[in-house]
Amino acid sequence: MSMQRIVAPVYALALFAGAVLCAPRAEAHAHLKTQYPAANATMTDAPQALTLTFTEAVEPTFSGLTLTRNGNQQVPTGAIKTDPANAAQIIVPFTQPLTAGEYQVAWHVVSVDGHKTQGSYTFSVK
Repeated sequence: MSMQRIVAPVYALALFAGAVLCAPRAEAHAHLKTQYPAANATMTDAPQALTLTFTEAVEPTFSGLTLTRNGNQQVPTGAIKTDPANAAQIIVPFTQPLTAGEYQVAWHVVSVDGHKTQGSYTFSVK
């Protein structure tokens, strides 16, 4: 058997292994799809809860958010719950009515497949 016949299959196998190991993986992450109040919205009536909808189901136990007012004053919220009809949607009630000001929502979620994503947005109440 010639050396060329041995090297060609070994070379092809090495190329295949390299392609498999270096190929990008299709990893799903729960990205924020919609939110209420909407990002950059100015609300005339204070909302009673935050509703965030993601591109896939999330684990509420490992997810959370922080609501701050006017830059650094933390606003207390209730526990995160998923919508019983939509596991990709979380609802966070407020423990007290929101007053006028600018609010920042900083969120993090873990999708049901274990991937963590995070982000933030702002809204205002008149």
